[in-house]
Order: sequence, then C-alpha cells, then structure tokens
Amino acid sequence: MTSPGSDRRNPVAAWSVLIVTSGLTAASVAAWWVAAPPWHPWLLYSLVDLVVGAGYGVVAWLTLLRRAHPAAWIMAAAGVGGSVSAATTCWAMIVHRWPDLWGPAHLLGAAYWARVPGIYALIVVLPWLLPVRPLRRATRIAIGIGMASIGVAQVCVLTLPDGGNAIPLTDPTLLTVRAAIEPWWAPVLVLLGLAAAGGVLARRHAAPAGQRHGLGWLAVGTLLLSLAFLPPALDPVLPLSVPAPFAPLLLLCAQGFLPAPVLVLLLGHRLRDLEPAVRRILVWALTTGMAIGAYTGGVLLLSTVSPASSAVPEMLMIALLVTACQPLRRWVRHRVDRLVHGDADQPLIRQVADRLSTTDRGRQMLDAVADGIADSLWLAEVTITLTGEPPPPAVPRPRRPHGPPAAAGPPLTILLAGPDKEVGVLRAWPRAGERLARRANTVLADLAPVVTALAELAIAQGDLDRSRLRLARARDEERRKLRRDLHDELGPALSGIALALAAGRNMLHQHRRFPEIAAADDLLERLVTEVDRQAVGVRDIARDLRPPLLDDGGLLPALHRLRERYATAGLTVLVRAPQLSLPDAVATAVYGIVSEAVRNVHRHADVDRCTIEVGSGPDGLEVCVADEGVGTGASASAGVGTHSMRERAEGIGAELTIGPASTRSVRPGTRVRLVLPGGTW
Repeated sequence: MTSPGSDRRNPVAAWSVLIVTSGLTAASVAAWWVAAPPWHPWLLYSLVDLVVGAGYGVVAWLTLLRRAHPAAWIMAAAGVGGSVSAATTCWAMIVHRWPDLWGPAHLLGAAYWARVPGIYALIVVLPWLLPVRPLRRATRIAIGIGMASIGVAQVCVLTLPDGGNAIPLTDPTLLTVRAAIEPWWAPVLVLLGLAAAGGVLARRHAAPAGQRHGLGWLAVGTLLLSLAFLPPALDPVLPLSVPAPFAPLLLLCAQGFLPAPVLVLLLGHRLRDLEPAVRRILVWALTTGMAIGAYTGGVLLLSTVSPASSAVPEMLMIALLVTACQPLRRWVRHRVDRLVHGDADQPLIRQVADRLSTTDRGRQMLDAVADGIADSLWLAEVTITLTGEPPPPAVPRPRRPHGPPAAAGPPLTILLAGPDKEVGVLRAWPRAGERLARRANTVLADLAPVVTALAELAIAQGDLDRSRLRLARARDEERRKLRRDLHDELGPALSGIALALAAGRNMLHQHRRFPEIAAADDLLERLVTEVDRQAVGVRDIARDLRPPLLDDGGLLPALHRLRERYATAGLTVLVRAPQLSLPDAVATAVYGIVSEAVRNVHRHADVDRCTIEVGSGPDGLEVCVADEGVGTGASASAGVGTHSMRERAEGIGAELTIGPASTRSVRPGTRVRLVLPGGTW
C-alpha cells in the first residue's frame, strides 16, 4: 500500500478508472432508458450505484492524476464497483423485459457484490486515512480491522444464495459458518462506521483552526453512510418498520458530503487549478440533491395526510422549493466556499493577523504579511521587497512549500513610500489565466500604508540587529585585546616575579642557621606558590574571555576543551553538539554563557556532572546547560555571572532563560537555555 504521504502519480490508473466508470455509467443510463422499468423504491439503489460510479470515478481520476494516495484507490474501487453494479442491474432490467437475451445469473450477481469493497471501505477505512499524516499504531489497527471486516463481508456476499451465488457453497460446515456470520455484517459495519466518524471528529477538534475544513464534511458523510445500514443492524434485536427509500436516500445524501472533502484533504494546494469547476459542480450537485430530497420527503410525508388522488402535496412542495431555491443556493455556496477555500474567505485583516502572530522577525514578518494577502485575495504570489534588496524574478516561483502555481500575467506594482523616502515595493501576481480583479487592486491600494509601516518597522529592526551585532563585535574585540594583555603581558610578568622570588629564596638557603632567615624562606615559598597559582588563574581568565580554539575551529572544539578542563577539577561535562560555523561575536557570546553556566554548576550545584546540548529547534539555535543539583531557589538573587550571561544574550539578540531542570525531582537542578532566532546567525 502506498504510504500516506506519497506524492506519486498514476496517470495510467487514473485514465483507466475514468474510461471504465464513464463507459459503464453511460451504458447503464442507456439501458435504463431502454428498459423503462416501472417505478419502485428499490430502484433508488440503482440510482445510488449510478451516482457512486460516476462521481467517484471522476474524483478518483482527478486524484490519481495528482496523488496516488490509498484514499484515491478506495475512491477508484468505489467508482468502479458502483458502475459495475449499476451496469449489471440495468442489464438485468433489460433481460427481465426481453427474457431471450443473454443474462447469466453469475454475471448479473455482480449487482450484489461489486459495490461491497468500495462502499464498505468508504465507511470503515477512508476516514482513518484523512487528513494525510503519519499513521499511529491505533489508526493502523483500526484500518486493519476495517479491511478484515470488508474481506469477510465480501466473501459472504459472494456466497449469497439469492444474489447470483458467484461462489456456490455446498459444504454443510461452511454453510453453517456463513449463517452464523451473516447477522453480524450490518451491526459490525455500523459500529466501525460510528467509530470512524468519531475519530474524524476527534482529529477535527485537536487540529488547529486553519486545518479543520473538510473534516466536518467527512464526519457527516461517514455518519450518513453508517446510518443507512442501521435498520438491518437492529433488525435481529429490534425489528423496525422503515420505509423502503430510507437507506438509499441516506446513501444518496452521503455522496454530497464525501467526495468533495476527500478532494480537499488529499490534494490541498494541488486543488487550486480545479477550484472553480469543483465549486460550481458542488454547489449545483448539493443544491439539486437537497431540493430533490426535500421534494421527495415532503411529498411522501404530506401524502400520508392527504387524499390519494390529491395533487396538493406536489404543488405545495414545488411552491416551497421555488421560494427557498435562492436562499438554499446561497447557503450551500457559502459552505462549499468554506470547504474548498478553508480560511481563505476570512477577512483580510484576520488572515494577516494570523500570520503575524506566528513570527517576530523583520523579514519573516513581511513574508507572513505577503502570504496572508495572497491567500486572502487568491493571488498566485505577493512579494514585498525592501529598498536595497534585489527585486524578485519577473515570474516568481512560489515561496511557500505548497504554494499556488506560478503566475503568468504581469504583476501589480505598488510603491511603499514613507513620509520622507521610499521604503520598498509590493508586487502582486494573478494566478495563471486570470487578471487582477478590481477588488484586489482597491484592497492592495488601501493596504499600502499599513504595509509601508510594517516595512519601516522591518528596516528599523534590521538596523537594530546590525547595531547589536556591531556592539557584540566591538565587545569581542575588547575581549581579544584584554586576553592578549593578560596572556602575553600580565601572565608572563607574574611568572617572572615567581622566578625572581624563587631565586632569592635559593640565595637564603646558605644562611638557614639564623631563625629570621628561615622565617623569610618560608614566607618566600608561600609567595612563590601564590604567584604561580595567580599566573595560572590569569591564563585561565584569558582563555575564558575568548578561547583560541574559537579562532581555530569554532564552538565545538572550545566546548570540548572546556569539558577537559573541568574533568581535571572533578566535574564531568557531557557535550552534545554538532559542528557549527557561527559568526565570531555570536560564538564568543555563546561560549561565554556556557562557560559561566558550567562554572556555576561547579561552584554551587553540589553535583558531579552536567550536560551541554546544542541543536536546532523550532525557534532557532538552542543551547542548554542542565544539571541535577540543588537548583537556584526562588529567592536567590542574580549575581555578577547571571548579569554577564544576560548581557551577552542581549548583545546577540538571543533569549536567555534560567530555571529548574525538573519539577518532579527532589533536587530540581538548573537549566540555562539560550535561543538564537534564525535571523541572528
């Protein structure tokens, strides 16, 4: 089975399905017209087969041309099965009228079993596959149970004695098993269908607001299909007197809710070139179907209270439908637009606000605004170019991962000018084969001052980021100079003093018989030791200001050197980081924050290990230093080291948080987390 996320196409299968379903549907209509059977409610099942064969054949064709997903194969099975069932039923009508024609019972029995795999899969398998996503284990189990139930039902229908008996059964044991299983077909199907509809509703409830469209339709369609099998499911325990048209009418109603959401959920952005046709067909089909259903149901209901020969029910329902036709069409069109467009029919300001709520950087903010405008006005592409940036190509490729097809027409260009200078240009491209509507021109012109203000804000934010980077580089250069002075001047000077003191101490060894000289020798020995220790400390401070490894190999070697240094002091430091290439100022700030955090662990955490983790997260580069020590405590005040870490983070535009590493342990530990947005490195 093709994986749920497969994007492979299968044009051969698509055209094969279309040819088979359209040919059999046309033949069925011709045979029905020739046979001209007298009306009977059971003929509605043939109408269901015709609708399923024609509708799902077209939907499967459209889908397989673009995406060979398992749901597309289910629709293909439903379309082929429905058209085969309709064709054999209509041929049976022909044979009934002209008995001398060829019509073997095994062939005509396909009217019973051909529809089973597709219709059953629409109920118990298809809902679990949508929306397209990685399938969890529970979902796979539900799909497996549904497929097993389809297999059992298919075998039972193939052996149905009064259905053509495609597979004759003569063995008494098999007949007994079949008789035991048969009463449970419908109950199991209804229960699995209700579970599938419930699963769709649960996924709809858990999905973000912008990703829910289509799931409500899918749940309603699945529920209607399941309820169509409810009377036979309850018959063994609760016999119900249900009108004959009940089940086929529910099946017909369900077809108005299933194909469209499957197209939307499967194709998504690939539906853009089909939107006008899909919308018109859906509005026409749903409006017509609801009118026919209302007329049929109303006439049947009113006929029970009116004289048999009265034409009042028909006339009354026609008058009601004429009155309600236009409001009904508007109501259906609004919901079809919501299904096909999703949130695209929301007000423009809401579209833009939703995009802005998920970003906080200058260039990203402008891209989000452009995407919101394009989606709201149904344009192929919208770009916002700041002054000084290179212009986009004449026909841009979609910036969004699943954007609309590239535009073919010329763009609308709007200058974004502030009070004293031009800040950028907004360009909007229509979709291929279309022109920009007057409404789009008016809306973009009215929106230009707002976009201009956002562009000025983006420019100011970019200037601020560059200023921060310059300050960070200046601080980095100062640290370089201080490190050089400490390492090359003060450190050697202290070492020289230590050597001079040691030489003086050696000169005193010739006169150790005097108590005063012995005391001076002890003092000089302590001074030599202290000066040596301070010289080592000065060199450590110089390395901490900016380790030479940051110049040679980047952040990762410097972190490993930090780990080795603390290993000699009894602290185990685990480093989990990839090889990174960061700007000098950013690498220096990150190392300084990590070094200070590890120093605090060594001094205050009362623990023998900590972890340094560096990696890419949803918000950018994440750097974490965590331990399982005593923690900082709620009343602890920030010291010089903490202030230094925060200053370093602010200098590179990063976010620093310090808190407990765990809320469940007796020792909460400490977690220092640094997040650098993608635009800062």
